[in-house]
Amino acid sequence: MKIQRITYLSLGSNQGEKLQNLQKAIDLIAEKVGAVQKVASIYKTASWGYDGEDFYNTCIKVSTYLPPETLMFRLLKIEEELGRERKNKKGYTDRVIDIDILLFDDEIIFSKTLIVPHPRMLERKFALVPLVEIARNVIHPIEKKHLFICLENCTDDSEIFKLEEQLQRPIPITEKYNYIAIEGNIGAGKTSLANMMSDEFNAKMVLERFADNPFLPKFYNDEERYAFPLEMSFLADRYQQLSDDLAQFDLFKNFIVSDYYIFKSLIFAQVTLQNDEYQLYRKMFDMMYNEITKPDLYVYLYQNTDRLLQNIKKRGRDYEQNIEAGYLQKIHDGYSNFIKTQQDLNILIIDVSELDFVNNEADYLHILKKIKNHKV
Repeated sequence: MKIQRITYLSLGSNQGEKLQNLQKAIDLIAEKVGAVQKVASIYKTASWGYDGEDFYNTCIKVSTYLPPETLMFRLLKIEEELGRERKNKKGYTDRVIDIDILLFDDEIIFSKTLIVPHPRMLERKFALVPLVEIARNVIHPIEKKHLFICLENCTDDSEIFKLEEQLQRPIPITEKYNYIAIEGNIGAGKTSLANMMSDEFNAKMVLERFADNPFLPKFYNDEERYAFPLEMSFLADRYQQLSDDLAQFDLFKNFIVSDYYIFKSLIFAQVTLQNDEYQLYRKMFDMMYNEITKPDLYVYLYQNTDRLLQNIKKRGRDYEQNIEAGYLQKIHDGYSNFIKTQQDLNILIIDVSELDFVNNEADYLHILKKIKNHKV
């Protein structure tokens, strides 16, 4: 489990579309650093320490699992992405965007590359005024005083003007959704993604207990004989697990991630069962399905068949090694038909065929961005 820390960042811009620059920076911080919990108003001030264009300034409160040095590196990359060019000049200059770490929890950091709290924050109204707006009663780690007292003691007499324009706070996944179910074909990576998201957001996790099913290895050796007991045992176990686990969590307070949704039982049963067996199975399924809590978001990870076969071979489960491409295609067709018929389920399809979100952080962040930006 990653530890979430609170950091307060100061943002400023005095070149180009200043309001847009601040908003883009906030959006990128939400995407690559952590959840933005609060955004202060925008304040206009004269350039500080040199003669230049007026600045638009704000402060944001961010929850992040990044350590301080990594956080600073990410912020520098965001500045670079937004067009800031750092020149080897002494003193202050105009800038498209400037992002400073003001506070990092209550830590005091002195290193070659980072000093926290920011050594000049108490001298600058453009930093203190928006910071006090969102962190009035936070105590400065060195001064041992509330920030609003620090502002009262600030000797900066420069003028500062609050603007009417408002910046938008990106809504984090944990506020947008309470319960996400991640689905996909065999080998699509649904459990890996569920584990990563659970670790990222300290989410409650519900994982399918497929490894405990004694019929699964037998099924892959003799499908016709063991299909019905396999699908019935899966259905009963999934129903019990989801009923028990979801009942333990407060769906309005906890963030829950599951690597399956009970409808997969019907999808696999359609592929594996004979018609008469399926009709009996469907009666049992319909009774259970109506009682199961529906996810706020159903994520389907699509992966092409060749990639699925590679993943199955790579993870090395003996009983899966004889799975054929035709069987995987039937499973995918079942998911496709299910998705097309669901009117009351919030569904997001993500093609991960060319992604390696387990080993490539950019691919993982790409998936999170799609989930964050998905419109209900």
